[in-house]
Amino acid sequence: MLAVLGLDEQAESVYRLMLTRRQWGVAEFADHLGLSEHEVRRALDRLAELRLLRESAQAQGALRPVSPKVGLGMLLQRQEDALLRWQQQLAEGQEAALRLADELSDSGGEDGSHGVELLEGLDAIQMRLEELAHGCSSECLSLMPGGAQSAVSLEASRPLDEALMARGVSVLTLYQDSVRNDRPTLTYARWLTERGGEVRTAAVLPVRMVMFDRRVALLPVDPENTKRGALQVTGPGLVGPLVQLFDQTWSRSAPFGTPRDGETGEGEPTKQEAALLGLLAQGLTDELAARRLGLGVRTVRRTMADLMGRLGARSRFEAGVRAARREWVD
Repeated sequence: MLAVLGLDEQAESVYRLMLTRRQWGVAEFADHLGLSEHEVRRALDRLAELRLLRESAQAQGALRPVSPKVGLGMLLQRQEDALLRWQQQLAEGQEAALRLADELSDSGGEDGSHGVELLEGLDAIQMRLEELAHGCSSECLSLMPGGAQSAVSLEASRPLDEALMARGVSVLTLYQDSVRNDRPTLTYARWLTERGGEVRTAAVLPVRMVMFDRRVALLPVDPENTKRGALQVTGPGLVGPLVQLFDQTWSRSAPFGTPRDGETGEGEPTKQEAALLGLLAQGLTDELAARRLGLGVRTVRRTMADLMGRLGARSRFEAGVRAARREWVD
């Protein structure tokens, strides 16, 4: 009970007995408490260190206990003094940390100025994500193209998303429709929605992006290789269009948990199929279309063959013409 004052259980037991059995010696304490005489002497040494024992004026060489009101009061005062010193050191440490953060952080976005900062490597990106998530107060918005997300990326996101939602921050995440076929990403999306996050999917997403409070955004330096680094973008002139891009994509996407978009009419394409037709109509190869949709090349070719059959076309060109006539593509 008095451990907070520095007394372990044995020292406290010996102290209590000394207050009521002042004539007892080491042997009696040991026998009554079930301790060895060595343990009793060690407890007496600890009491002496804490100044809870004094030399007896009555018996030369003997020790007497100090009154609890005096002895424990002195220990409490020492603890209060130590606490005050610790609080002062903590305040000084916080002030130093804030100064360092101010020196190293980009002030763009706070004063309305525009700024772009290069973050090189995955460690630098993860560190900045942690810092921005820690300071986020209202919204965290994410666009996650590329289909199935890597296990490393999902595990790195979990503690950040969990901390954000615990503080009441809205977490909105957009994946591609193709993640509905990937178990790890599906599991993560369910975990996110069960804790209050919102997840939607779209056939095509424009760019990988994470945005905090609609004020700071992280974008990949190279969309084809996100490991190379990221750009931190601040300022309304740069972030504003990215906010509009997210809002437009979000409004056209399907909430996670709803059935995959099926046929809207006899033989008509799903949103993902329509997106594939649109990409191929723009002249993209199967490989590029697969990358944009987060699908495998064989899946794209199999889907296109199925569309050609439904359209009754013998070539892709003919399929494109017939799809346009049916208004399946713009």
